[in-house]
Amino acid sequence: MLTRRDYLKQGVLAGCGLAVMGAQALLADPNPNLDARIGGRDSLKVHAHKYGRLAGCAVSAANLQDEAFKKVLTAQFSLVVAENAMKFGPVQPKPGVFNFEDADALVAFAERHNIKVRGHNFVWHEMLPAWFAGTVTKENAKRVLTEHILTVGGRYKGKIQSWDVVNEAIKVDDGRPDGLRKSPWFELIGPEYLEIAYRTARQADPRAKLTYNEYGIEDESDSAEKKRAATLALLKRLKASGTPLDALGIQSHISANTGAAFGKGLRELVNAAQAMGLEVYLTELDVNDDAVLDADEAVRDRVVAEVYRDFLNSALESKAVNAVLTWGLTDGHTWLNGMKSHKEKQPGRQQRPLPFDADYKPTPAFFAMRDAFDRSPSR
Repeated sequence: MLTRRDYLKQGVLAGCGLAVMGAQALLADPNPNLDARIGGRDSLKVHAHKYGRLAGCAVSAANLQDEAFKKVLTAQFSLVVAENAMKFGPVQPKPGVFNFEDADALVAFAERHNIKVRGHNFVWHEMLPAWFAGTVTKENAKRVLTEHILTVGGRYKGKIQSWDVVNEAIKVDDGRPDGLRKSPWFELIGPEYLEIAYRTARQADPRAKLTYNEYGIEDESDSAEKKRAATLALLKRLKASGTPLDALGIQSHISANTGAAFGKGLRELVNAAQAMGLEVYLTELDVNDDAVLDADEAVRDRVVAEVYRDFLNSALESKAVNAVLTWGLTDGHTWLNGMKSHKEKQPGRQQRPLPFDADYKPTPAFFAMRDAFDRSPSR
């Protein structure tokens, strides 16, 4: 009997054959970045643009010091998002003192190369500065929040395609009937911190698409179903109250080989967002390969590509999905390699979750992404 491992190693995984063959050919090319088969009209951004979509990735300031990185970035992507440079802690390291060096560099680079920029993020329960806990109180929290958004959003007014205004506000396990996370902002201000954030963001930059960004809402598991329901209820409450909200961000951090499936729940989520007049962005796509026990890189790459293909083919059925961004460009820069869980599960092994490997060569995931754009309806 043919095992799954043998099946993958033969390179005949359903729907992936041509993509894998193309990837294998390119991996033998000493200069894949120059190869016509992945550049120019065959790039991710051109294939996405043909169907009215944007192809993007997360970028750090350090990435922009790497000429090879910049070459692939400008050739392949039409949208970038700062990995950390625009988050509260990095951008306001001291009360009222802002550090825009890295964020400015990213925005300037994008402008020079005609690339759009997503802002990420104004409000999150993580990456708050060390001074936050001892300085922000119930008496001044609204002022701190609004001043932060007005300062950061105002600096980049007219230069940002969309802002993740609030990130990860839902945590069903916290036990509230509305599903809201008991975050520092919630504890200091109450549920109205969401409306305050969105109204202030609209004031700071009237042209930016204001987005709610959430994780763990993509697959068919019970936990995802519950979180989807709470997320949609939140979006409905915000829209009903007249809160300015333009888009839903589905983070799309996915694990391979865990049995996760994508279909009915994902389609219903996207369709419900569209019915509320919202655009949908896939904002942080990557595929964790820790559960792929075979160490063979070719096997892992094919499993990862299969997940990309299954997920994107479902998500891109809807014209509401305007953009697909991976959380990083190359495997050499992925945040997943720094995760404690990864180091414990797969010590010494580097993850391969992205469309380019550490040598800037396209992986099968690249071709899976490109094929998914080509299968999608035009917006």
